Amino acid sequence: MRLNSAVCCLAIASVCGAGESVPTDTGATAGFHAVQCEGTFPHHLQGICTNDRDAIYWSFTTTLVKTDPQGKTLKTILVDNHHGDLCFHEGKLYVAVNLGKFNDPAGKADSWAYVYDAGDLSFLKKHEMQQVFHGAGGIGVRDGRFFVVGGLPVGVNENYVYEHDENFCFVKKHVISSGYTLMGIQTAAFADGYWWFGCYGKPPVMLKTDESFAFLGKYELDCSLGIVGSRDGKFLVARGRSQAGKGCSGRVVVAHCDPEKGLVVKDEIK
Repeated sequence: MRLNSAVCCLAIASVCGAGESVPTDTGATAGFHAVQCEGTFPHHLQGICTNDRDAIYWSFTTTLVKTDPQGKTLKTILVDNHHGDLCFHEGKLYVAVNLGKFNDPAGKADSWAYVYDAGDLSFLKKHEMQQVFHGAGGIGVRDGRFFVVGGLPVGVNENYVYEHDENFCFVKKHVISSGYTLMGIQTAAFADGYWWFGCYGKPPVMLKTDESFAFLGKYELDCSLGIVGSRDGKFLVARGRSQAGKGCSGRVVVAHCDPEKGLVVKDEIK
């Protein structure tokens, strides 16, 4: 979602669950660590993912960036406004894109999924997703299906997840009984058998559901700029900063599960 670029943007991304399954399509390995993304950009960070091997992908609203695990830039491309959260699946990046209005009660959004080659970031195709009524902002993948989240008008006391098959044919609209969250949901990730969703707010909150989107809890944690789980039980956590006259930057830290706080950051940038 759009935020005033003069406002400092900070996000702690992803928390943990206690289930048995692990992510299969996106994730961080033990080789990933806290790192700063090289460079600054005109607009703020919207999401992160990895290829589970040797690259981190960063969506900065109008710029898509690929770095190595040390944050060194490998490829940068300019993209349409507004590119939101993204996920990795079978050698491709899938990005939630809205070309219209967010959070409009009349549904004046223009929602798409843009697909890029994860190697060279070349544009491959785009899929229309007009069922995402208030604007596509986040996307996650599970078992080859794509789950899209996005905007929400004031006064709507539940959130929505739009399920699509591998060809982006619309399957179902799921309801999360979460209460209202500011501008809906920004980021999505499936890890440890649960869905985790990052939301803006004062304070920002994170929603937890089961695999069928039954609401399980809400945490006062900011994971609105990026979430990605790991195969070893850790999480990469995205954080961002916007400075007037300097631009927007992003970084990731490593977090671990905590039964009371949701997650605790263990690996900051030294």
